[in-house]
Amino acid sequence: MAKLLSETEIQERASVLSNWIVEKSKLQTTRTFKDFIQAIEFVNKLVEPAESAGHHPDIEISYNKVKITLTTHDTGGLTQKDFDMAGVISQIN
Repeated sequence: MAKLLSETEIQERASVLSNWIVEKSKLQTTRTFKDFIQAIEFVNKLVEPAESAGHHPDIEISYNKVKITLTTHDTGGLTQKDFDMAGVISQIN
């Protein structure tokens, strides 16, 4: 099981991620696209890295907006796995 990060560790890791916020025990970002099709294309690009990592984001789609939430459910908060996945997601266009 992954180790929960301390509040200091969370803030250190969050400070190097662009467009991500920490809210309670979750790491979140929202991406806005031209239209629904581009939003879905982006979501489809998340499948392979999430499967490879065995770490799956919670995803909300509202027309051209995609909200991604990361937390490590089995530990009840944020772990290094969340920040690693956020880094991968940040590189996807």
